[in-house]
Amino acid sequence: MTAIRDTYLVEQSLLRALGPQIGVLETSLYRTDEKGEFIRALYHSRKVVKAGDSQKIVENVEEVSEKPQVPIAISNLIESVRLLGKSCSRKLEADLLTCYPIFGNNEQVGYFVFQRDRGVTPVEDAIIQGILEVFTNYYNLLDTSQRDQLTGLLNRYSLEANLDRLWNLLSARLSDAGDENSKRTVAPETYWLCVLDIDHFKKINDTFGHVIGDEVLIIVTRLLQAAFRQSDLIYRYGGEEFIVIIAANDLDAATLTFERARSRIEQFHFPQVGHVTISGGFSGADTGVLPKVVINRADSSLYAAKSAGRNRIYHYETLIREGVLKEAPSGSIDLF
Repeated sequence: MTAIRDTYLVEQSLLRALGPQIGVLETSLYRTDEKGEFIRALYHSRKVVKAGDSQKIVENVEEVSEKPQVPIAISNLIESVRLLGKSCSRKLEADLLTCYPIFGNNEQVGYFVFQRDRGVTPVEDAIIQGILEVFTNYYNLLDTSQRDQLTGLLNRYSLEANLDRLWNLLSARLSDAGDENSKRTVAPETYWLCVLDIDHFKKINDTFGHVIGDEVLIIVTRLLQAAFRQSDLIYRYGGEEFIVIIAANDLDAATLTFERARSRIEQFHFPQVGHVTISGGFSGADTGVLPKVVINRADSSLYAAKSAGRNRIYHYETLIREGVLKEAPSGSIDLF
């Protein structure tokens, strides 16, 4: 577990480690937000497959990031664990459903769940508690290294380190959207990547100083977090630039979401500074295109928004269609 540098893979390794220790083939991990609402689930299963005269163990990991549908029995058990702050079990037909809390910053941020035909022995309880403690400490350490110290957002390193994994996950969600046997809820048809930039930020720093500039960055961050959903990904890409990845069914829904964030910042009265705006450019997160190409497309749209007067959000494919941008065969973008 501690040899891994990816928080998502660390979660998978937790389930892979605990399953064999307690003799179960299926384990689950549920993540919750500060309100206790489910935001993500991870399901791990193992099965023995015969291959000729030999046998092998096949593992499967399924992640659900779009408001997972949690069975009522598990939801009720988790609520008991949340209120008591310790592990609980509940009878489920001939089996026992057991749940352990996962802590982060002294708060319950997730739950480890499994089902089997008997209770947990004191030795097994000590093993589970020990592994969960190692996991929590290491996960928090990794998470801190992948966050911007000023804003608390995921940083550029986190984005670049996880882009390939993210693209694979988006592809899996899209391919599983119509799979009735999947534990996933129906996935939106499209994902969108937007590059946002605070307008005239250098002028803010030059006029009011870097301390006020940092305050502006923090307030903009909080406004962005309030404008987007918990499942949306927000990164501080560098300086006054942010990258946001969202799920939306179509262009209208994506445009409305990004415009809501732009409007919220435009309407806010910043201490000392007063009026602050952002500009942005976004593109469909086409999983058939390299993620860095999608970032370049969104960045080109941002540049077009800046050139058009700032305080606006432009869509790359629309700019291409209208002839405002043209895409060179090499993939580079030129602005007319």
